[in-house]
Amino acid sequence: MSIKNKKDTISKYICAKDKNKSNLLKDVFTSDAKLDMELKTQNISFPSTTIGLNDINEVLISKFNETYENIYTFCINDSIQDIRNSLTCNWLVGMSEKENKNIRIGCGKYYWYFDNEDNILVNHLIITIEHMVILPKNYDTQISDWLQNISYPWCDSKVILENIPTIKSLKQIEIFIKNNKI
Repeated sequence: MSIKNKKDTISKYICAKDKNKSNLLKDVFTSDAKLDMELKTQNISFPSTTIGLNDINEVLISKFNETYENIYTFCINDSIQDIRNSLTCNWLVGMSEKENKNIRIGCGKYYWYFDNEDNILVNHLIITIEHMVILPKNYDTQISDWLQNISYPWCDSKVILENIPTIKSLKQIEIFIKNNKI
């Protein structure tokens, strides 16, 4: 399977999650797919394991979009490791909380495992959340301007870093992006 096919499948996932389009997930995951979440931060919560397309939809689309809006998820090109039926890459996400309008910026790694060489569907996804920063809503314009100027959903770390706002709590995000390239 080509890296282009893998990236196309991952792009569908990003669109489904960020734009609340659960109908796209059938073109991303096998019906019995497994989702594992590894949280290295206390600022967000997810079940550690979810099995099956319907339950993955509930966790990553339905419940996620009940809580968050203005979601931008970026996969970082210069972190990609493409090996046979898998693809690993770093990611960055920015979003706002619906309830109080606080901003969240997070980063981590995706580990995508595809069903087989001929199938573009994912049968296992591991999402590691390294950092999740919570900022007050008064940072909305600054963060929105930054995120809207990044190529979506695939970009290079250089583009993320060249305009990252100089907000002290974003330093851990900046360090992760800088230090986790190929």
